[in-house]
Amino acid sequence: MKKPTVFSLVREQSMFMTTIMGLLTFLSVLALGIAISIGTGVVRWNAQWDNTATVQVTNTKNIDATAKIIEDNRDKTKSIRRISDDEMADLMRPWISNGGAALKNYLPTMWEIEFKSAQDMASVQKAIDKNARFLTHASALKNSTSAGWKMIGISVLVLALTLGAIGISISYIARNTAMLHRRELEILTQIGASDAFVARQMQIIVAKITTLAAICGFAGAVPVLMLVLWAARSARVGLMAMLGLSGFGWWTLVALPILIVVFAIFVTRRTTLNILKAE
Repeated sequence: MKKPTVFSLVREQSMFMTTIMGLLTFLSVLALGIAISIGTGVVRWNAQWDNTATVQVTNTKNIDATAKIIEDNRDKTKSIRRISDDEMADLMRPWISNGGAALKNYLPTMWEIEFKSAQDMASVQKAIDKNARFLTHASALKNSTSAGWKMIGISVLVLALTLGAIGISISYIARNTAMLHRRELEILTQIGASDAFVARQMQIIVAKITTLAAICGFAGAVPVLMLVLWAARSARVGLMAMLGLSGFGWWTLVALPILIVVFAIFVTRRTTLNILKAE
């Protein structure tokens, strides 16, 4: 036969704790999901451009020499694409169309090259540097990558603050409940109940509430997270288009509500025992 708990939270407390825990779980899952998604995007973004570079020749006298160096090192490359004058004109159209038509006569000659390895890219760069500007995509997009890491840091900070708020809320609820049931605690103590037994009663109550709240919070966070990822991918531009969640990422998100419940139970036990020792 299942043993009933000796006391429980009053209705108002129970509703408050379920609501606040559900909201905090929602924020925790969302923050972690965004952090993992951006981290995945940054890794994919970097991997895509690690061995890719653009060669720009502004002095027409160096075009042939640069083209010969690129051709002589073809064995070190995966792909070579020379950007046509029409493509360059399209890239510069906002400036050319706004009274800068003369710029069309000074458009650089450009190649977009993907190398087989970082060593190959470094050796070709050394040979080309005297004749042209060698710009690796990784260095050119460093600001985008840096912004991605900053967003991850902000998400992790929000997650840490949310977990801290969970701990404070649980501690407050446990302390307030102990005060409300002071009479029951005194009776339990008089009949020989151990502190561990009393703490276990509180743990059972908190476990039930936090489990329900964690399920609701997770269920609410997943659709919002999917909407964020869909909006990012629909942009089809830059780092945003690389955002995503792997299988490991989803398992991590599933594990977070479980860890929150375990964390809540631990905080409840610790807080309750501290109160009982102070009595």
